[in-house]
Amino acid sequence: MKIISYNVNGIRAAMKKGLLDWLKQADPDVLCLQETKALKEQVDLEAIEAAGYPYHYWFSAQKKGYSGVAIFCKTQPDHVAYGTGVDYMDAEGRNIRVDFCGVSIMSLYLPSGTNDARLDFKFQYMDDFLQYVTQLREQYPNLVVCGDYNICHQAIDIHDPIRNAKVSGFLPRERAWLESFIQSGFIDSFRHLNKEPHQYTWWSYRANARANNKGWRIDYNMVTEPLEHQIKRAVILPEAKHSDHCPHMVELVMT
Repeated sequence: MKIISYNVNGIRAAMKKGLLDWLKQADPDVLCLQETKALKEQVDLEAIEAAGYPYHYWFSAQKKGYSGVAIFCKTQPDHVAYGTGVDYMDAEGRNIRVDFCGVSIMSLYLPSGTNDARLDFKFQYMDDFLQYVTQLREQYPNLVVCGDYNICHQAIDIHDPIRNAKVSGFLPRERAWLESFIQSGFIDSFRHLNKEPHQYTWWSYRANARANNKGWRIDYNMVTEPLEHQIKRAVILPEAKHSDHCPHMVELVMT
C-alpha cells in the first residue's frame, strides 16, 4: 500500500498548479491532505474522481478558508472517522481517518504556534491528541498517522537549528512532545530508512528558501511499531511544487 501525505496549503490553488496531473503520476493508494482550506462543495470533485480517486472524504474547519483535512482513496475503506470527538479540536478540521482491513490511516494537521495564544492552544492540542491516539491504538494497533506535525524533531530536520532554537516548530518543549509521541509506540518511517541530512518538507516563501534548500522537515508518516517490518519504502518528494510543503510517501507491504 502506497500512502502519500501532502499539506497542499489550499487545495483549490494546488489544483490550479497541476496537483491532479501529479497525482495521476504518483499513483498512491491513499492520499492524505492537510490545510485544504475549502469545503467539499467548493472543490471540483469530478476532476478528483477522474484522476482515479472515487472515494474522497473531507473534514473542514468551521472557519471558512482555514485548515481542513481530506483523504482520497482508490478503494472504498471499511470505515471513515471524522475528527476525534473532542469539540475544540474538531472545530478546526484537523483529523480524519480511514480504516482498511489490516491498517488504519489518519490525516493529521497539528496547529502551528504563530503567537503565544496559539502556542498554548498547540500544546493543549498535542497533549489531548497523544491521549486520544494512545486509546485509539488499543482498537487499531496498525495505525499510520500522516500529516503536518508543525514540529522538527531533531537538529538534522532543520536547516539552521541554532538560529531557530527559540522559534515555534523547533522549541525544546515541542521537540520533547514529538519524542514522547514516538516513544509511545510510533516509528518515523522516513528516518527509519533515511539518515541523510538536508531532507526537508517545508520551505518559507521568503528569501528564496526552497531554491537554496533552507527548509524544515515538519511532515511525517508515523507508523505504529507492529508495522515496522512492513515498511518497504519512505521518501520525500520535493519535485512536487504545488505548495510551500512537498509530499512525502510511505509504502507498506500488506500481509
